[in-house]
Order: sequence, then C-alpha cells, then structure tokens
Amino acid sequence: MSRKTTYSTKQSESILEYIISLGNRHVIAAEILKHFESSDTPIGKATVYRHLDKLTECGKLRKYVTDNLSSACFQYVDNSEDCHEHLHLKCEDCGELIHLQCDLLNEFSRHIHNEHAFWINVVKTTLHGKCMSCFPKLDKNQSKSSDFTDNTINRCCCI
Repeated sequence: MSRKTTYSTKQSESILEYIISLGNRHVIAAEILKHFESSDTPIGKATVYRHLDKLTECGKLRKYVTDNLSSACFQYVDNSEDCHEHLHLKCEDCGELIHLQCDLLNEFSRHIHNEHAFWINVVKTTLHGKCMSCFPKLDKNQSKSSDFTDNTINRCCCI
C-alpha cells in the first residue's frame, strides 16, 4: 500500500524561512535563486520550483499569478489572515503585497454583481500601484487633490 508522505529537507526549510522573513512581500522564484546564490548556498532552479510547488500544495505558501506575462509570485500563508475575502494591492516598485479590507471596495464588488451581473473573484484580483513608502513625494506646487477630485467618486456608470 503506497502512501504519500510529506517530509522537509534543509533546502525546503531554507526557502520557507527566507519567504517568511519577507513578511507581506511576495517573491518570485528568480529572487529566491538570487538570494541563495548571493549567500553562497546556491540551490538549483529545478529544486526551487519543486519546493515552491510542494510548499504551496501543503498550504504553507500562497501562489499568485497576476497576469500571463509576469512570473508567479509566492507569499507565506499567515493563518491569521484569510485571503479569500479581500482584494490585494501590489506595489510596482518594492513588490509588497498588501491585504486590503475596504468597505468601499466590498460595496464596489456588490455593485458590479448587482448592476452588471458579474462576480469579481477577489482571490485572483490584485490592484497594481505604489505603496506609501514608494509613492513619489509631491511637488510643493502640486496639491494632493490635483490627481483625484471628490467628483471622481460620483462618476459611476450607473449614476
């Protein structure tokens, strides 16, 4: 009788520890390879991908594919968060993946469902932009309201 066993190797543990150390930031396989090459403990490309798949399969990592052009990214699954009930924000500069609980976006999702007969899959929905740390400083002559006005919110297609 054959039984699938799960075991942990030193390489798998090292990969997981590295991803945990990143906190909310996601990582792609190429970054993991680069990290271990620079720390004089290189791990082969196939080994990294195999361990990412195993760690995802056993629920320790979450895999995100944001589009068909980018590499899949991975993030440690912190059991205190449930990523099935909220959207994500991805910083285009530093790569941080932010879990977004926002009543306005929940209302937006309901609006899309009720008014346009379309259900948004929040597990696969990621909004791209810049986090507060990476957002460029505003010019002294530029006000915060120059990009967004209060009227922007009122321009719904159904109003």
